[in-house]
Amino acid sequence: MSSGQRAEFKNPVVSWIDERLPVFSMMQKEYGVFPTPRNFNYFWNFGAIAMVMLITMIVSGIVLAMHYTPHADHAFSSVERIMRDVNWGWMIRYIHMNGASFFFIAVYIHIFRGIYYGSYKKPRELLWILGVIIYLLMMATAFMGYTLPWSQMGGWAATVISGFFTAIPVVGDMIQTLLLGGFSVDNPTLNRFFSLHYLLPFLIFAVVFLHVWALHVSGSNNPLGIDVKGPQDTLPFHPYYTMKDTFGLGVFLLLYVIVTFFFPNIFAHPDHFVEYNPMVTPPHIVPEWYFLPFYAVLRGLTFGVNPYIGLSLFALIVVMAPVYCGADKKTGLCSIICVVGRKYAVLLLAIAAVAFALGYLSQVEKATGGALISLPLSNLVFVNAKLAGVLAMFGSVILLVFLPWLDTHPVRSARFRPLFKTATLLLAIDFVILGYVGMETADAALFGVIPLLWIGQLGTGYYFAYFLMLLPWLSRNEKAQPLPASINEAVLKA
Repeated sequence: MSSGQRAEFKNPVVSWIDERLPVFSMMQKEYGVFPTPRNFNYFWNFGAIAMVMLITMIVSGIVLAMHYTPHADHAFSSVERIMRDVNWGWMIRYIHMNGASFFFIAVYIHIFRGIYYGSYKKPRELLWILGVIIYLLMMATAFMGYTLPWSQMGGWAATVISGFFTAIPVVGDMIQTLLLGGFSVDNPTLNRFFSLHYLLPFLIFAVVFLHVWALHVSGSNNPLGIDVKGPQDTLPFHPYYTMKDTFGLGVFLLLYVIVTFFFPNIFAHPDHFVEYNPMVTPPHIVPEWYFLPFYAVLRGLTFGVNPYIGLSLFALIVVMAPVYCGADKKTGLCSIICVVGRKYAVLLLAIAAVAFALGYLSQVEKATGGALISLPLSNLVFVNAKLAGVLAMFGSVILLVFLPWLDTHPVRSARFRPLFKTATLLLAIDFVILGYVGMETADAALFGVIPLLWIGQLGTGYYFAYFLMLLPWLSRNEKAQPLPASINEAVLKA
């Protein structure tokens, strides 16, 4: 690197350092003159905003850790002491507590932008996967941080979430015991979670570095989703996008500050301010708002996989076989399945719908006891409801890793794919609806009539159908609108 071309700096100290360690030349190349598509909109601000929020979380978290006591007998009291006795402790805690919510807001908008504009497609697959890894690490960090105040909500949330692992056959109980450090949520759990909660943000920062590195190798996507054709399509990152990012960051931080100082507990639950008591279960255990859609997916799976549900899934697999593998290039059994799926798609979809309805209703209990309908072999369950819910919850996140291969349409941006655009906007609405369902109790009803459980199940169905059925089908069948010749041409016409 020392043999590469260096930038010239007027400051003698900077120039002296750069001659020996060309870090300033690297920064100038990667963030100063780095060629960036000239048609970015404000959706592209949220990567930088998320980075600022991550740094805010790390700094405020380090300060809080100086005053926090990771012991079951003192954790809750130490948090209260931070709020009352530590200089500006209340502000630091609220900055950290609400910073997590605003960090997730920025990341969710960042993810939506990536899906909407096709930022996961070649050559940015690894960039997207690193982003999903960051998101998974964020979820783990946030869950452990939720437990640290040692409140009723945090302690019982740890009990519920760790209990998911018991659904895994054979090794589930061992994993739960290893995670908790015992057979229940107690002092070893708190110590483990505090240690990991302190470590993971630095790991996130490291993966963010790789994420940015991958971005600077493959280059940025843009709202048109077309490649840069030449220097006329780009602008230097500084000062054009540093100024734009600064403005967007200022607006975002203004909202963050308003919430932190005027509505600091707007995202909190009352039971989060009551000390953890393992002998008293809260009436309603809920995770933080940014996990609610996945919590709704978990609760929506109130049925296991019996022969009828299995038949429904098999019929859907056969229907989708021509989409995933195609009949032309396959031989033998694969070719037969593809031909059957293509010729009898409507019949297979009808079979899938009827079989699913029968399998579902055979597992719905009447108020008087017993199943709603009795069918042969309906009690033969291959995957029980608990395991199905856990697999669906984790699968709903892991699916994002495979998005570059689920959507293989040559056009990236939803601007030129009307069906994909509609489906993606519906996914965003569906995600919000699932969040609302996850926030309410399991027996709640919309307008007192429609059970939210049904709405959550429909929302879960659309979520998985979007990724596993709609995207692959649209990749092969959607006709896109004409693309502009270049970014510069589109900008001049706008």
